[in-house]
Amino acid sequence: MKKNIIYIGISLIVGLLAGYLIFGSSSADGAAEKDTSDMSDSHDHSDEAENQMWTCSMHPQIMQPEPGDCPICGMDLIPAESGAEGLSANEIKMTDNAMALANIHTSTVGLGGSDGGSLKLSGKIRVNEEANALQATYFAGRIEKLNVNFTGETVAKGNLLATIYSPELVSAQQELLTAASMKASQPALYNAVRNKLKLWKLSESQIDKIEEVGKVQENFPVYATVSGTVTDKMVEEGDYVKQGQPLYKIANLKSVWAVFDAYENQISSLKEGQEIKVTTNAYPNEEFTAKVSFVDPLLNSSTRTVMVRAVLNNKNDLLKPGMFVEGTIAGAQTQMEDAVVIPASAVMWTGERSVVYVKTNPDEPVFEMREVTLGNSNGGTFTILNGLESGDEIVTNGTFTVDAAAQLQGKKSMMNAEGGKTMTGHEGHLGMQEGSKMEPSNTTDHSEMKKRIDVSNKFQGQLKEVFEAYLNVKNALVNDDGAVAQKEADQMEESLGKVDMKLLKDKEAHNHWMTIQKELKASSNAMASTSDIKEQRGHFKHLSAHMISSVQLFGVNQKVYNNYCPMADSDKGANWLSIEKEIRNPYYGEAMMTCGEIKATLE
Repeated sequence: MKKNIIYIGISLIVGLLAGYLIFGSSSADGAAEKDTSDMSDSHDHSDEAENQMWTCSMHPQIMQPEPGDCPICGMDLIPAESGAEGLSANEIKMTDNAMALANIHTSTVGLGGSDGGSLKLSGKIRVNEEANALQATYFAGRIEKLNVNFTGETVAKGNLLATIYSPELVSAQQELLTAASMKASQPALYNAVRNKLKLWKLSESQIDKIEEVGKVQENFPVYATVSGTVTDKMVEEGDYVKQGQPLYKIANLKSVWAVFDAYENQISSLKEGQEIKVTTNAYPNEEFTAKVSFVDPLLNSSTRTVMVRAVLNNKNDLLKPGMFVEGTIAGAQTQMEDAVVIPASAVMWTGERSVVYVKTNPDEPVFEMREVTLGNSNGGTFTILNGLESGDEIVTNGTFTVDAAAQLQGKKSMMNAEGGKTMTGHEGHLGMQEGSKMEPSNTTDHSEMKKRIDVSNKFQGQLKEVFEAYLNVKNALVNDDGAVAQKEADQMEESLGKVDMKLLKDKEAHNHWMTIQKELKASSNAMASTSDIKEQRGHFKHLSAHMISSVQLFGVNQKVYNNYCPMADSDKGANWLSIEKEIRNPYYGEAMMTCGEIKATLE
């Protein structure tokens, strides 16, 4: 009996132990499997890893599917923010870091413009033609000596200008001496000979001296009849001159003209007698006040502008003919008080559309592209006919960077009106604009991009002259030569004045060129007013931006390369145009000649 009980006890213990080993292990394995399964389910990042994009903090337009180095600056790429919770289909959100690095600024749209309805005009100082004098010779002869030998020399009334040998004057003096010996018997003949000499501008004292000496004077002096500055020397020693032939142009520079160009849409705001404030690059802290003295009744059919003139007091000789100036007429556009006016820097346009970027969230950097209809341009502003309302907040600086971000995210942008197409890498660079293709081979399909505006070959030829002048400016900066750049910028302005705007039959083309021409003129004026190469390079960025726009929109019948330097303008980056593939950097010259890369080829 006891033996059976022992066997039963042992069997029970063995059974319990077997059950624990079988079912306990299974349960633990199940729990472990469950935990592992849960962990795997809750931390599966395969999809997240596949969708993660990487960007550059310095160049947010760079977007790549894997980590690495920025192809522009070489910095390590960082994870791009993902997700667009709360954003509409065409809104984009930028990081605060990207906003700061790209120097993106916004402004709130107001009525009547921030300048209080003032009209800004660009122009030049010119000689006051009313104070001009032409110093001529009153007798024919050969110039034996010139006492004033260069332009810019100041002369006073009565100064000796030149000495002339005149056979006619020699004969007239001989007649005087003969008539003087017979003046008692033939006084009429004597007086006639004296009057003849007076007609040649000889004074009474000169004639009396000839009589007194009793000898013919072979070389006769020519004296200044006015005081002023020689602006043109028209003869050289040894020249033979005719009676009445001019020797010098002499200008009194105690008063000068400020001559401005006003566009067609500005004419209604102008009238004689308006007060105009004039500023110059030479004296940035001084303001000269004058009144509009003349508005040309004739429109220049080539430039579609009228000349506006004001007379400036120049007693201190501060203003030099040829200086570039800017005039501001306050209250010239009060009739536009109810119009929405925005800075020109806020507007981007293709051949068909004008767009701005509106900040849709006042508390976060969220933006959306909006098409607008442009009205009149006034200096650095546009009147908006449709698309914006007073109180809207828009991007006024860094607009192209915001547009590049929109392209990267496949949202509506300047070049992609429908959205839905994302670009990566170099293809998203802000330098890629209308009418361009990327280089090297990693290009995208640009079939959807807007075509350039069709213009006549004659207009393209005139624009090409402007472009060639631009290339001369660029080459001067490449060679670190500020003096040559100043001269070539002045030549570029002359080329701009020769472009015949009436060749543009299309209204939209006309409006685009009018705006571009004004910006090009302002930049070339600024560069021509200084030989400081650092200051010139600052203006060259703006000049290049609008030159690129003109070549993209109208073409110059030539292959052109759009180059980009990421270090220019304090690492903000800047573009320029060239016709050679070799990089020759105008922003740094010899210091960093090969810094940069080709971003687009404009065919």
